[in-house]
Amino acid sequence: MASYKLLLLPGDGIGPEVAAGMQVVLEALKETGLATFETETDLVGGCALDAHGSPLADATLQRAKDADAILLGAVGGPKWAGVAYENRPEAGLLRLRKELDLFANLRPAICYPALAEASALKRELVEGLDIMIVRELTGGVYFGEPKEITVLEDGSKRAVDTQVYTTAEIERIAHVAFDLAGKRSGRVASAEKHNVMKSGVLWKEVVTKVHAEHYADLQLEHILADNCAMQLVRRPKQFDVLVTDNLFGDVLSDIAAMLTGSLGMLPSASLGAVDAGGLRRALYEPVHGSAPDIAGQDKANPIAMIGSLAMCLRYSFGLGDAADALDGAITDALSGGARTADIAGEGTNPIGTRAMAAAVADALRARVG
Repeated sequence: MASYKLLLLPGDGIGPEVAAGMQVVLEALKETGLATFETETDLVGGCALDAHGSPLADATLQRAKDADAILLGAVGGPKWAGVAYENRPEAGLLRLRKELDLFANLRPAICYPALAEASALKRELVEGLDIMIVRELTGGVYFGEPKEITVLEDGSKRAVDTQVYTTAEIERIAHVAFDLAGKRSGRVASAEKHNVMKSGVLWKEVVTKVHAEHYADLQLEHILADNCAMQLVRRPKQFDVLVTDNLFGDVLSDIAAMLTGSLGMLPSASLGAVDAGGLRRALYEPVHGSAPDIAGQDKANPIAMIGSLAMCLRYSFGLGDAADALDGAITDALSGGARTADIAGEGTNPIGTRAMAAAVADALRARVG
């Protein structure tokens, strides 16, 4: 059985707790013979800032480059609210994405049958939901220059964030979306704001061209991002693969998260380009934040972190059977009644982070054994 090198970056807040839950599942994968890993743990975010004076030390970045894949918990929290903007905990995560050129962010929004009642929407709107949001991750307004706050002559201030995209950046994220759609239903929706933004005009133009030249057998729909947000709440199952830019992807994926019942349910994968050896750099992390209000209380839902591990098995290592088994184990644990507080619902006694991770690990052993 091949062994893979993982860099674990638990981060801040509930990050260490959900990462510890994921490690329980790593042990179960090894016990069942599905996969084995060599793990190394390091710091990122606020904890790295406290230890090294930087949210991402150069040595940690090098370990990330040397690893087969990276699993990250969460970064940030009010403890570091007063630090300089360029040194905030989130800057460590942004640097990882940029330095490793992790341009394609995959965020699945899946409503597990046992959790249809936990969604903010009616069961019939979300039952069977399975959306893949493909977010461009290294361009757009989060990285565009100039990015500044200047003082005007009258003493007032002006803030500028620049939305920038090139043809090449849009082309490569479009290819990722269409390739995924070809393995799913064959449908892609592309969200932008071409009616008011020049970057949206270019986005629509390039995605249309990529579709016509390479994926004419697939279905492409263009939708304005604000309408897309409304449609995600109105009739979410109309979407399958949804591709969009960095800013809109950030917003739309959080909307999709609540369709599933909780931010604690959503994993994500941030992928780089495939190299000459057929490998790609990749970082996997839950969509939720550091949730400092519940940190250290054994309340956090580890499923998004465990689901991120399943995505790692699938997209970094080609272990589709192991990924399917782990996804199935999550379903089994939920069907068996395991619930953390965020998805417990009325009349259900919630369990803690450690117990939920153990329930998934036990379900995995039962599936394989």
